[in-house]
Amino acid sequence: MKRLLCEKDLLTKVSVGDQNAFKMICDYYYHKIFTFSVRILHSDLLAEEVVQETMLKLWLLGGDLTKISNLDGYLKKIARNKSIDLLRQKELKYKIDNELGKEWDEGHNETEEQILLNDTRKILEDGIALLPEQQKLVYQLCHQEGLKYGEVAEQMNLSPLTVQSYMKLALRFLRNYVSKHTDILVLLIIFRLFGK
Repeated sequence: MKRLLCEKDLLTKVSVGDQNAFKMICDYYYHKIFTFSVRILHSDLLAEEVVQETMLKLWLLGGDLTKISNLDGYLKKIARNKSIDLLRQKELKYKIDNELGKEWDEGHNETEEQILLNDTRKILEDGIALLPEQQKLVYQLCHQEGLKYGEVAEQMNLSPLTVQSYMKLALRFLRNYVSKHTDILVLLIIFRLFGK
């Protein structure tokens, strides 16, 4: 596997909300984290959960992303910790189910995923509503309507640097707000919500 080029540049871009840079990192590390987690968990489903949580944690770091000097080691450490947490949860659930005479089922539940998606979308919408007016407008124009900073600056009669500053503040607030109001998000949800 080729080394990810310009890792520092990508992390800097992700720190200001660049989804394409985030997707490049996700695409590059997906298989690596998944394989690593399967070796610990012996479960594809749980390994997938580890990948999603690892990438979520990376996304939510915001400006702190630029402090990471070894992304490979950093992601491996997160994946290891998440895997161990899941093993503990799995063991606890198994004990509880045995006491209650139930079997532990690792099945996939579409309804739960849909509820999670809807809940997460609602949490993000609540967060957007709490943004100061200028930040909210910049976020909506850039993230929801897909305009570039220059176009938004022209439309709002601001400098592109001011627009970028508003966007950084908005993303930092939304990352914190979402992380405080949610337990686990699926990577798909991150792309759907922060991408619209």
